[in-house]
This record gives sequence, C-alpha cells and structure tokens, in this order.
Amino acid sequence: MDFSIVLLVVFLLVVLAFVFLIANMIRVVREYERLVVFRFGRCIGQKGPGIIFLIPVVDVASRVDLREQYLEVPRQTCITKDNASISIDFLVYWKVTDPVQSVVQVQDFGGATRGIAMTTLRAVVGDIPLDDVLAKREEINSVLRGKLDEVTERWGGKVTSVEIREIDPPKDVQDAMTKQMSAERSRRAMVTAAEGDRTAKITVADGEKQSTILKAEGDKQSAILRAEGYALALGKIFEVAKGLDGNTMSLQYLETLKNLGASPSSKFIFPMEFASFLKPFVAQPPAPPQK
Repeated sequence: MDFSIVLLVVFLLVVLAFVFLIANMIRVVREYERLVVFRFGRCIGQKGPGIIFLIPVVDVASRVDLREQYLEVPRQTCITKDNASISIDFLVYWKVTDPVQSVVQVQDFGGATRGIAMTTLRAVVGDIPLDDVLAKREEINSVLRGKLDEVTERWGGKVTSVEIREIDPPKDVQDAMTKQMSAERSRRAMVTAAEGDRTAKITVADGEKQSTILKAEGDKQSAILRAEGYALALGKIFEVAKGLDGNTMSLQYLETLKNLGASPSSKFIFPMEFASFLKPFVAQPPAPPQK
C-alpha cells in the first residue's frame, strides 16, 4: 500500500475523531430545557440554557424538558362505595420543577405518574358513592391532583391539573338516568305551560281592570261636566230672575193662567198665594167711615 494513502486514511480518522469529540463536547440547550450532567457517574448538577461545554468521554448528560406535559390515562374500571362498577378515563397535566430529582429519583417520570394515577383513582372512587361520582366531578379532580402531587413532589415534578373526561355508569343506571331526565323535562314543560297560562290570565285581568277604571273615570268626568253645566244654567237663570220686578212676575203668572184657561179642563186649583199676586191689579174697597 502506498504510504501517502496510509497517511490520508490516518488523517481522515483523526478528523472524524476530532469532529466526534467536538460534537460531544459542545451542546446547545434551549430555554425550556436543562442538562443534568454526570461526571464519572456522579451528578454535578444541571446546566443551561445556552451553549454548554462537556468533557468528552468523562461527562454524560441527560436532557430534561421543563414544559408542561400531559398523560392520557386509559379507561379504568372502578368500584364505588356503594358497589357500582363505572369506567373512567382522565388526563393528568404535569411538569418538571427539579430536573436533577426527575432524573436521579425516578427512571421514567411520565410512566411512573401514569401508574400512580391509576391506583390513586381507584382508591379515591372507592370512597365515594355513585351519585357523588357523577355529580361532584370537580371535587374528584381536586382530590386526585392533591394525592398525585404528594407522590410526584419527591420526584422533582408537580401535577398541575387532573381532568376527568368521561364517566360511564352501568347500563341499568344509565337507563334510570334517562327516564329521570325525561320525567324532569316533562315536569318543566308542564310548569312552563302553567306559568304561561297564569301570566296570560293575569294580563287579561289587568286589562279588564284598567278598562273598568278608565270607564269609571270617564263616567265620573261626564257626571262632573253635566253637574257643572246644570250649575251654570241655574246660575244664569238666577241672575236673570234677580233682574225681574214683582209686576213682571205677576204678568208672567197671569199669562200662565191664561194658557191654562185655554185648555179643555173645567177645574182649576189656585194656590193660596194667588190673592197676593192679584192685589196689584184689583181695586181695594173703601174703608168704612170712622165713627
């Protein structure tokens, strides 16, 4: 083999080794990541973000993601306190708060969290009756989050939220719930119809009441106007009558008697005051001489 070829091969091997060492020595760590560095098997802490320099062969790094993540826990069959079998599936949201502990204390943080979530769910649901499981979903979420957080805290992580997605009760319970919902809807429909009928009757009664009031007000105003008209007429007559003297009144009286005399009636009734009206027109007899 030619010596120059040997030198070229050696040079290429040296270049490849240098590139490999450089690639293992320089690491770029993103803002949401950290590197947990082990030197000769001993953890020397976390590094990042930015450009990190490692000693080739000596340092070994594990990359940890600090972003919030979620675990989809598969459907689990649980027994409630009143011995009802239900199926539940839910999501667990978590994030790493201590990168070193998440690497040193547990091998697979996500897998360990999923396993503890399954067992914790069965324990929590086993202490709750079926009706409460169906009605108090938020309380179950809160209890699950608290219990999971107690365990994952020592692993350098935190459970931020637990969300139950679906709860499937037994078929007989579902049938009973369906019948109950149907009965409740029928009841609400009847109540709504009754309320509408009552409102309509109240509206009609109010209309009749207002109509009666308005009619009474109209009659009242009409009566007041008629009374005022009569009062004005009587006042006018009274004013005219005050301007007439006694003779005029006597003439008017005699004119009335004349009209009565023209009627076919043969009987006349005169009031006692008739003589007083005739005095001005009848001559008085002479008084007897004084002795």
